[in-house]
Amino acid sequence: MGLFGNKEEGGLMDVIRCDEQEYLVWKWRPSGGANSTKKENAIRYGSSLRVKDGELAVFVYQQKDGSMQDFIVGPYDQTIKTANFPVLSSIVGLAFGGASPFQAEIYFINLSGNIQIKFGIPYFDVFDPRFLDFGVPTVVRGSITFNITDYKAFIKLHRLINFEIEDFKKQIKDAVTKYVKGTITNIPSEKGIPVLQLETKILEINELIHPKIKESLENDFVVNLKRFDLATIEFDKESENYHELRRVTAGLQTKKMEVELDIDLKDKTMQVEGKNINVYQIDKQTEVLKTAAEGLGNMGNIGGGGEGGGGGMNPAGMMTGMMMGGAMGNQMAGMMNQMGQNVNQQNQQTQQGSIVCPKCNTVNPANTKFCSSCGTSLIPPVQQQEQSQPCSNCKVQFPANAKFCPSCGTPANQEKSCADCGTKVATGVKFCPNCGKGIV
Repeated sequence: MGLFGNKEEGGLMDVIRCDEQEYLVWKWRPSGGANSTKKENAIRYGSSLRVKDGELAVFVYQQKDGSMQDFIVGPYDQTIKTANFPVLSSIVGLAFGGASPFQAEIYFINLSGNIQIKFGIPYFDVFDPRFLDFGVPTVVRGSITFNITDYKAFIKLHRLINFEIEDFKKQIKDAVTKYVKGTITNIPSEKGIPVLQLETKILEINELIHPKIKESLENDFVVNLKRFDLATIEFDKESENYHELRRVTAGLQTKKMEVELDIDLKDKTMQVEGKNINVYQIDKQTEVLKTAAEGLGNMGNIGGGGEGGGGGMNPAGMMTGMMMGGAMGNQMAGMMNQMGQNVNQQNQQTQQGSIVCPKCNTVNPANTKFCSSCGTSLIPPVQQQEQSQPCSNCKVQFPANAKFCPSCGTPANQEKSCADCGTKVATGVKFCPNCGKGIV
């Protein structure tokens, strides 16, 4: 006989079951009391155990050397009758004859349900690495969904008797907050995403945070993360730092666009005029620095002109100008470095067999037949092999297009006539083809 027999075999006693709609861990108490007592934990034979599909019933037996558990996975609906259930049988044994009540704490664990926790992380400052004086207040909201898969490891880690779902949720929220704040705070410097663009990169940021949260929940709480959803990233758009950061980044973007437009126009002019590429690159760098310097020259006056027209020094404007100058300087250095690399690449192409157009000096890749700028043919003229002919008089070889032998002055290709029959013969012929007479 087993610990659980058919319900029809025993009298109607306690019905051990869980009727909670939403729970993760729930302790069964026959008296409905909140304290765990021996009277409460005395399980009577004949009681009915009902475990629904997706549930787990855990019988915990407190012993001198620790606790032991029996696990009953649903669906299960039987009556408790005898004491040959695996762990219980080793505790009760034959001393009670399988008929005495036994002490056990019974917990139900939800294996099929998903627990969702919504989180909101209040304002914390996020800094753009280019403008470290402007920390923008940021708030993040979202939710996580998890469940229990390894119930034995979960029970081993958590004390079921003191388990409270709200305390458990708070612990998980603290872990989520740590990883969300840490990731979003470092994204601008690590991933190069400007702070004011974080709202538009929410999917990318979600994928960066998800594996960190998953690893923490599995290792620290022994639960399985099913979903991590970052719902919103919002800024405090009333804060002074938010408006300052928008202003300086907008100014930086405007200057950058002006420089890029100026460079683009010079590129087109270069293609038309056909200037030397090395001289043009130096000119391009000079114009970029000039445009940047003019833009930054006025930054000291930002916010300095009120209605009174005072033209004094504005410390806030100077600070902003210095920050923009540093950021612009870094971008200019990068642009100049790229220009230098382009020049070196073009020089290397020239050295490695590239073809320079003889008309406009444009550098074209090797094996190009026509210039990509002006269309001039880049195919070198075929050098014809010079032909020669022998002198009919002295036999010296001389160019085929020469009219006289440079050695004896004999006319080239001079025709002769046979002295006997008058037939004209070509130069160098020794006998007349008509009569066979020797040609003198």
